[in-house]
Amino acid sequence: MKALATALMVTATLVGMSAAHADGKTREQVQQELQAAKAAGQVTFGELDYPPAAAAQTSMTRDQVQQELQSAKAAGQVTTAELDYPPRAAVSQSGGKTREQVRQELAEAKARGEYTFGELDYPPKGK
Repeated sequence: MKALATALMVTATLVGMSAAHADGKTREQVQQELQAAKAAGQVTFGELDYPPAAAAQTSMTRDQVQQELQSAKAAGQVTTAELDYPPRAAVSQSGGKTREQVRQELAEAKARGEYTFGELDYPPKGK
């Protein structure tokens, strides 16, 4: 049984080696292709880089992108940190409640016992 397994492994290795040379490429050609692929960002290392990111293709020029960015900044659509998200323009367009309306609703919820603070007051006693 061991002899059969060994023979199969040797056969598979030889078949794999002959398939690798079937392209007719030399070692130097393969190494050059590998270097070109690395330079193009097509080769990844480790599982975090897989699959390789495709290069973004765009028809816009750098000046067009800069102009679009300035327009977005002027319209309030660009944020710079977590505290600025969502952009104020998006919030103001939602037509939500005023600060006074929210305060009034909070006061009513407290009066009904529906407002809790901390884990010890959960669930609210009014419910």
